[in-house]
Amino acid sequence: MSSVASVHSLWTVAAGAPGKIPGPHIEYAQLSPTLIVLGAAVIGVLIEAFVPRAARYYSQLLLSLVALAAAFAAVIGLAAGGFGSSKAHIAAMGAIAVDGPALFLQGTILLVSLIAVFTFAERRLDPAAHGKRVDSFVAEAAAVPGGAAEQAAVKAGFTTTEVFPILLFAVGGMLVFPAANDLLTLFVALEVFSLPLYILCALARRQRLLSQEAALKYFLLGAFSSAFLLFGVALLYGYAGTVTYAGIAEVVSDGAKQIDPALAGTMGNDALLLIGGALVLMGLLFKVGAVPFHMWTPDVYQGAPTPVTGFMAAATKVAAFGALLRLLYVVLPGLRWDWRPVLWGVAILTMLGGAVVAITQTDIKRLLAYSSIAHAGFILAGVIATSEDGVSSVLFYLGAYSFVTLGAFAVVTLVRDAGGEATQLSKWAGLGRRSPLVAAVFAVFLLAFAGIPLTSGFAGKFAVFKAAAQSGAGWLVVVGVLSSAIAAFFYIRVIVLMFFNEPKADGPTVAVPSPLTTTAIAIGVTATLVLGLAPQYFLDLAGQAGVFVR
Repeated sequence: MSSVASVHSLWTVAAGAPGKIPGPHIEYAQLSPTLIVLGAAVIGVLIEAFVPRAARYYSQLLLSLVALAAAFAAVIGLAAGGFGSSKAHIAAMGAIAVDGPALFLQGTILLVSLIAVFTFAERRLDPAAHGKRVDSFVAEAAAVPGGAAEQAAVKAGFTTTEVFPILLFAVGGMLVFPAANDLLTLFVALEVFSLPLYILCALARRQRLLSQEAALKYFLLGAFSSAFLLFGVALLYGYAGTVTYAGIAEVVSDGAKQIDPALAGTMGNDALLLIGGALVLMGLLFKVGAVPFHMWTPDVYQGAPTPVTGFMAAATKVAAFGALLRLLYVVLPGLRWDWRPVLWGVAILTMLGGAVVAITQTDIKRLLAYSSIAHAGFILAGVIATSEDGVSSVLFYLGAYSFVTLGAFAVVTLVRDAGGEATQLSKWAGLGRRSPLVAAVFAVFLLAFAGIPLTSGFAGKFAVFKAAAQSGAGWLVVVGVLSSAIAAFFYIRVIVLMFFNEPKADGPTVAVPSPLTTTAIAIGVTATLVLGLAPQYFLDLAGQAGVFVR
């Protein structure tokens, strides 16, 4: 009876003391890049609901471009205000880090997304359907492929303008992911950007069944990886009694200072730490596309609409590697001797696996998918360096790689035959004679992927290999150079196919794009050459942004 009375007195005390519950302290200005993007995504959903169909495309395109440009300006403002260096701190009650790596990665993601919006909005490549221009996305996503509802939607000239707010939601999650400073925020951010990507992968206008199969594979394997990550989060909480990065790092390095009575039986248990850390690492390596968690990559890259593939290949890698760096450098630096050998093995398998399997590919999108797997291995070499140079080299590589990737996939959208994009490599024979400019631009991107000097790819590879060598990972660099040599073979093979083979009579044509795709490709080429010819300023910028706040 006394217990009931005490509970009742608790209720009356709580009810009789309004205003005693402390409100959360949120630094809205420092979270403004993410808030701008997510706010625009919500407005985009309202546009879909209330704006007439004829006006939606231009409204969504304008909103997306303005929101991403404003968010990028906000990142620049924060960096100029010293939040990347002297004023770096933990915001949103410990949930989000505002520091150099976070701002650098957020700026890269926003620039990549801005260029991706141009490719999403392209409407001149496909032939007009019933007198109306169409883009790469399905007329009505909910319709059965080839069914009466889909044919009616095509005839009416419908387009899925929802792709713009969906893209913005994905970008919002990606902005939080590398800046997350506790494990629950990390998981929420992972889901916020993964779910929109699963949807975008299923929305191809042509080859819809292949597109839906890609989305389903991505969803199922992504759900597995999310489950691993969440189970790892639970184990790390059991180990440290907290989900904050600093709290876990403190228990790892010093042992538990104040043991929570409820967790006294498990706190400091190294088995929980090792298994939990490994599971969280697996979830992040899946997003990165590292071997052996790479099996989704070629199928999804091939089946998804090519603008989505380009966006995913560039932006997801930037966000996932940012989160991986923060986890290893902030949470688990005390476990360096445990995770470095594991990542050595993963990096070697990823570099060699991606390069060797790419040789056998006959589809240009699958070839670029295996190429992206090999690049994940090269970037892991910089992660393994565990030094400030390692962080800055990874940041630079991610920035350089993302522009090359976007440009390459934008070129892939231009080469077409009667069935849509001509992605079979055999169809690219003689492209250099048919359309010398497009072939030359694609050759620049391939040379950058191969790491040929005077391209951004060379500067990036040199930076990560140098950082790895200085940290004592010399053998890893040797494997990286061998993998680069293997990879160079299939990149050069495509260049030879384009310029030194006779074009086939029934070969594909190169569609003339609108200024949107032309701009995306031009930015990609410019960034590739500028970062290759004069990389020092950008290397210094990455160097200044290479220190995590703890």
